[in-house]
Amino acid sequence: MKIRFEEESDWAEVGAVHRAAFGGHHGAVVARLVDDLRSLVVEGEGISLVADGMDGIVGRAMFTPSLLDAPRKLVPVSVLSPVGVLTRHQRQGVGSTIIHRGLEILTERSVPVVFLEGSPSYYPRFGFEPVLTTVFGSPRCGFPTLRSRRSASRPTNPG
Repeated sequence: MKIRFEEESDWAEVGAVHRAAFGGHHGAVVARLVDDLRSLVVEGEGISLVADGMDGIVGRAMFTPSLLDAPRKLVPVSVLSPVGVLTRHQRQGVGSTIIHRGLEILTERSVPVVFLEGSPSYYPRFGFEPVLTTVFGSPRCGFPTLRSRRSASRPTNPG
Protein backbone atom coordinates (compact mmCIF):
# COMPACT_ATOMS: atom_id res chain seq x y z
CA MET A 1 0.00 0.00 0.00
CA LYS A 2 1.29 3.43 -0.96
CA ILE A 3 0.24 6.67 0.77
CA ARG A 4 0.22 9.55 -1.71
CA PHE A 5 -1.43 12.88 -2.41
CA GLU A 6 -4.85 12.66 -4.01
CA GLU A 7 -4.98 13.57 -7.70
CA GLU A 8 -7.92 14.84 -9.71
CA SER A 9 -8.09 11.48 -11.49
CA ASP A 10 -8.82 9.88 -8.07
CA TRP A 11 -11.94 11.90 -7.30
CA ALA A 12 -14.56 9.39 -8.47
CA GLU A 13 -12.82 6.51 -6.70
CA VAL A 14 -12.43 8.57 -3.51
CA GLY A 15 -16.15 9.36 -3.59
CA ALA A 16 -16.87 5.63 -3.87
CA VAL A 17 -14.58 4.93 -0.89
CA HIS A 18 -16.46 7.40 1.32
CA ARG A 19 -19.89 6.22 0.15
CA ALA A 20 -18.93 2.62 0.94
CA ALA A 21 -17.15 3.41 4.22
CA PHE A 22 -20.01 5.45 5.67
CA GLY A 23 -22.87 3.67 3.91
CA GLY A 24 -26.31 4.75 2.74
CA HIS A 25 -27.40 8.36 3.00
CA HIS A 26 -24.52 9.25 5.35
CA GLY A 27 -21.99 8.00 2.80
CA ALA A 28 -23.50 10.20 0.10
CA VAL A 29 -23.39 13.21 2.44
CA VAL A 30 -19.71 12.59 3.29
CA ALA A 31 -18.81 12.17 -0.41
CA ARG A 32 -20.47 15.55 -1.17
CA LEU A 33 -18.66 17.12 1.79
CA VAL A 34 -15.35 15.90 0.35
CA ASP A 35 -16.20 17.50 -2.99
CA ASP A 36 -17.07 20.77 -1.24
CA LEU A 37 -13.88 20.79 0.86
CA ARG A 38 -11.53 20.14 -2.06
CA SER A 39 -11.39 23.85 -2.89
CA LEU A 40 -9.76 24.40 0.53
CA VAL A 41 -7.03 21.89 -0.19
CA VAL A 42 -4.67 24.03 -2.19
CA GLU A 43 -0.96 23.43 -2.54
CA GLY A 44 0.89 24.21 0.66
CA GLU A 45 -2.22 24.55 2.83
CA GLY A 46 -4.49 21.52 3.00
CA ILE A 47 -3.71 17.86 2.48
CA SER A 48 -5.70 15.11 0.84
CA LEU A 49 -4.02 11.72 1.09
CA VAL A 50 -5.07 8.38 -0.35
CA ALA A 51 -4.01 4.83 0.41
CA ASP A 52 -3.41 3.19 -2.94
CA GLY A 53 -3.54 -0.59 -2.66
CA MET A 54 -3.36 -3.52 -5.04
CA ASP A 55 -7.03 -3.09 -5.93
CA GLY A 56 -7.07 0.73 -6.17
CA ILE A 57 -7.77 3.37 -3.56
CA VAL A 58 -8.75 1.75 -0.27
CA GLY A 59 -8.67 4.77 2.07
CA ARG A 60 -8.44 8.52 2.27
CA ALA A 61 -7.98 11.36 4.79
CA MET A 62 -8.35 15.09 4.35
CA PHE A 63 -6.76 17.87 6.40
CA THR A 64 -8.25 21.27 5.57
CA PRO A 65 -6.82 24.64 6.59
CA SER A 66 -8.70 26.78 9.06
CA LEU A 67 -8.08 29.69 11.41
CA LEU A 68 -8.23 29.76 15.19
CA ASP A 69 -9.27 33.18 16.49
CA ALA A 70 -6.74 33.43 19.32
CA PRO A 71 -6.66 36.48 21.63
CA ARG A 72 -3.71 38.16 19.89
CA LYS A 73 -3.96 36.94 16.30
CA LEU A 74 -5.52 34.47 13.90
CA VAL A 75 -3.56 31.20 14.03
CA PRO A 76 -3.49 28.88 11.00
CA VAL A 77 -4.60 25.40 12.07
CA SER A 78 -5.82 22.27 10.32
CA VAL A 79 -8.99 20.17 10.56
CA LEU A 80 -8.86 16.40 10.06
CA SER A 81 -12.04 15.18 8.38
CA PRO A 82 -13.25 13.07 6.78
CA VAL A 83 -11.32 9.82 6.99
CA GLY A 84 -12.70 6.85 5.09
CA VAL A 85 -11.50 3.29 4.55
CA LEU A 86 -13.25 0.58 2.54
CA THR A 87 -14.92 -1.88 4.89
CA ARG A 88 -12.84 -4.87 3.74
CA HIS A 89 -9.65 -2.90 4.56
CA GLN A 90 -10.71 -1.57 7.97
CA ARG A 91 -8.85 -2.73 11.09
CA GLN A 92 -5.70 -3.33 9.03
CA GLY A 93 -3.91 -0.05 9.80
CA VAL A 94 -4.93 1.80 6.62
CA GLY A 95 -6.62 4.72 8.39
CA SER A 96 -3.85 4.93 10.98
CA THR A 97 -1.16 4.99 8.32
CA ILE A 98 -2.87 7.78 6.37
CA ILE A 99 -3.50 9.86 9.50
CA HIS A 100 0.07 9.44 10.76
CA ARG A 101 1.46 10.53 7.38
CA GLY A 102 -0.82 13.57 7.30
CA LEU A 103 0.22 14.58 10.81
CA GLU A 104 3.90 14.21 9.83
CA ILE A 105 3.38 16.53 6.86
CA LEU A 106 1.56 19.08 9.02
CA THR A 107 4.38 18.94 11.58
CA GLU A 108 6.88 19.60 8.78
CA ARG A 109 4.72 22.59 7.76
CA SER A 110 4.71 23.86 11.38
CA VAL A 111 0.92 23.67 11.75
CA PRO A 112 0.52 24.13 15.52
CA VAL A 113 -2.85 22.41 16.11
CA VAL A 114 -5.10 19.93 14.33
CA PHE A 115 -8.80 19.80 15.23
CA LEU A 116 -11.38 17.14 14.47
CA GLU A 117 -14.79 15.94 15.41
CA GLY A 118 -14.52 12.23 15.87
CA SER A 119 -14.68 9.10 17.94
CA PRO A 120 -13.44 9.51 21.52
CA SER A 121 -12.22 5.91 21.45
CA TYR A 122 -10.35 5.96 18.10
CA TYR A 123 -8.47 9.27 17.89
CA PRO A 124 -6.55 9.41 21.22
CA ARG A 125 -4.03 6.95 19.71
CA PHE A 126 -2.92 9.85 17.46
CA GLY A 127 -2.46 12.28 20.34
CA PHE A 128 -5.90 13.92 20.11
CA GLU A 129 -7.62 15.00 23.29
CA PRO A 130 -10.94 16.74 24.03
CA VAL A 131 -10.63 20.52 23.95
CA LEU A 132 -14.11 21.69 24.80
CA THR A 133 -13.70 20.18 28.23
CA THR A 134 -9.99 20.93 28.67
CA VAL A 135 -9.89 24.42 27.17
CA PHE A 136 -13.43 25.75 26.90
CA GLY A 137 -15.07 24.12 29.93
CA SER A 138 -17.98 21.70 29.75
CA PRO A 139 -19.63 21.47 26.34
CA ARG A 140 -23.23 22.61 26.09
CA CYS A 141 -25.78 19.97 25.32
CA GLY A 142 -26.02 19.33 21.58
CA PHE A 143 -22.55 20.60 20.68
CA PRO A 144 -20.02 18.12 19.31
CA THR A 145 -16.91 17.45 21.34
CA LEU A 146 -14.01 18.81 19.34
CA ARG A 147 -10.65 17.13 19.67
CA SER A 148 -7.24 18.58 19.05
CA ARG A 149 -3.65 17.50 18.62
CA ARG A 150 -0.68 19.77 18.98
CA SER A 151 2.00 19.19 16.37
CA ALA A 152 5.20 17.85 17.85
CA SER A 153 8.43 19.66 17.16
CA ARG A 154 11.10 17.52 15.59
CA PRO A 155 14.79 18.24 15.31
CA THR A 156 15.94 18.91 11.79
CA ASN A 157 18.14 16.35 10.09
CA PRO A 158 21.72 17.68 10.19
CA GLY A 159 22.76 15.64 7.17
